[in-house]
Amino acid sequence: MAGSCKVFPGGAHPKLAKEIARSMGISLGAVDIRRFADGEVFVKIGENARGVDAFVVQPTFAPAENLLTLLIMIDALKRASARRVTAVIPYFGYARQDRKDRPRVAISAKLCANLIAVAGADRVLTMDLHSSQIQGFFDIPLDHLYAAPVLIEHCVNRGIQDLVVVAPDIGSVKMARAYAKRLDAGLAIIDKRRPEPNVAEVYHVIGEVEGKNVFIVDDLIDTAGTIVAAAKRLKADGARDIYVACTHPVLSGPAIDRLNESDIKEVIVTDTIPLTAKCDKIRVLSVAGLLGEAIQRIHREESVSSLFVD
Repeated sequence: MAGSCKVFPGGAHPKLAKEIARSMGISLGAVDIRRFADGEVFVKIGENARGVDAFVVQPTFAPAENLLTLLIMIDALKRASARRVTAVIPYFGYARQDRKDRPRVAISAKLCANLIAVAGADRVLTMDLHSSQIQGFFDIPLDHLYAAPVLIEHCVNRGIQDLVVVAPDIGSVKMARAYAKRLDAGLAIIDKRRPEPNVAEVYHVIGEVEGKNVFIVDDLIDTAGTIVAAAKRLKADGARDIYVACTHPVLSGPAIDRLNESDIKEVIVTDTIPLTAKCDKIRVLSVAGLLGEAIQRIHREESVSSLFVD
């Protein structure tokens, strides 16, 4: 048992954890997650973890209990004498508060990073952080993967011609430029303002989209306000078919209705968050193989830098 690699599901996304383990050719580690009568989380590791290289798969999307369960699992594994505990967080929640951009607000991304380290995690493996600067919030090693290879492969297989990659806001320009380079496509940028959380206003389209098929890329879709407003403006500027790709399908509130009623032809997402809502426009791609490969390399103390390419 000493030195072996074990993947433990955190309860937020058991299907992804199972697929990661399958891609690695191993079985999932045993863990018992229950609730006390008052709702408190109880965690018990269901097998010997002494000397194990443990990987806890737990995206921290809402509710906050998912984050709390991750912290309790890390603590349980450390107290069970695991050799090393890696928090595998496909979607790192609370990342949108990554700076103090107005008075009297919290920097929740930093707070969550501190909590994970204090709980006892030795390292973190995550994917497409909302802001790259969050990597610096951790005082433990962090490996930051990108879903771009999976999303780009799908786009290439679709054989879309006359393609322009669009960044829905200034913060997505670097990501969009990387997609445009690998797809040999043009690049356009949406000039967006956000007067308040979950409210987006589109002002200008920088770049040529008339008569072009458009591929909008972003790290996440929450209420879909930004994406739908961008698609509407792009259509008004003469764009043909509009495709959207994002890593994290948060899809809260009116998101599904907005996507169904929009001019968007297809929404390509990954399974970092379990998708519960129904939408015929959404196509889900798995990142289990990518995460499984990263876990194996970390376990073998091999470089994972080749997986970082965005």
